[in-house]
Amino acid sequence: MTDDKAIFQNLAQTLNTIILGQTALVQQLLVALLSGGHVIIEGVPGTGKTLLVKILAKLIQANFKRVQLTPDILPSDILGVNIFDLNTRSFTLKKGPIFTEILLADEINRTPPKTQSALLEAMEEQQITLDGETLPLPPLFWAIATQNPLEFEGTYPLPEAQLDRFLFKLIVDYPDAGAEKQMLLNVQQGFQPKKPYLDSLKPIATVEQILSARKAVQTTRVDEKILDYLLTLLEKTRKHPDLILGGSPRSAVAWLQTSKAQAWLSQRDYVTPDDIKAVALPLLRHRLILKPEAQLDGVQIDAVVSSLLKQVAVPR
Repeated sequence: MTDDKAIFQNLAQTLNTIILGQTALVQQLLVALLSGGHVIIEGVPGTGKTLLVKILAKLIQANFKRVQLTPDILPSDILGVNIFDLNTRSFTLKKGPIFTEILLADEINRTPPKTQSALLEAMEEQQITLDGETLPLPPLFWAIATQNPLEFEGTYPLPEAQLDRFLFKLIVDYPDAGAEKQMLLNVQQGFQPKKPYLDSLKPIATVEQILSARKAVQTTRVDEKILDYLLTLLEKTRKHPDLILGGSPRSAVAWLQTSKAQAWLSQRDYVTPDDIKAVALPLLRHRLILKPEAQLDGVQIDAVVSSLLKQVAVPR
């Protein structure tokens, strides 16, 4: 096992000992980190979404900033603003929280579209434009947004163009009874995931090692039959009778990249159909749009994706 792969195994083990009962979520988050793609995490309050991201940032020694998005947040609150200095008679850039390596945009659907769109250029091109000047962001720049699925009053659903720029949409469910009991036992024994505890965590990797691992993932081999399998699945989403919008070409590239990351994390240097299937739900659930009549019939996006995976023949 290479050092890079050992690092990610250690990251997974450490996160799973702190965030109990969320093994699949941890795996998918690490796949996204390896792929360099941004993530939406959806779940009810109190399921550890923010804590998971803060701990991961600490473990890889990445600069971390959190923005609590509200209806009155302006784009300048995220990007920054040029301030005129009377002493020097020149403008000085006061950088916003977007100038970081890991940005947590909390409750992204509670801020208006104008502010949501402030993230578009950063997510796609790893840069921002402020007063006509283009400013680069750090090489690792990784945006993670959270949203509450139960809040509809005063929320602003993200437009399709922005949703498509998120690599994964991860769903955080309640932990099972065993994991939740262990969580209570840990608290009973004095575990408190507050700042002193986070400060005491020993880093497992560096940002440079994460970037190195991303390069290693690119060497993962993909057979042409696997590419045809992926494209067949994608084409099925575009012709599905229950869908008004299927997967985009951007999602095809994302599917390939995340499948390679999934294979790499599974200690293989080649992609299998199981890797394609493993990342299908988080990759597609926010990109596909149901027809109104399908929504009225109670059809669920995850069910549509699962059905497609069963319909398309797996290559040998």
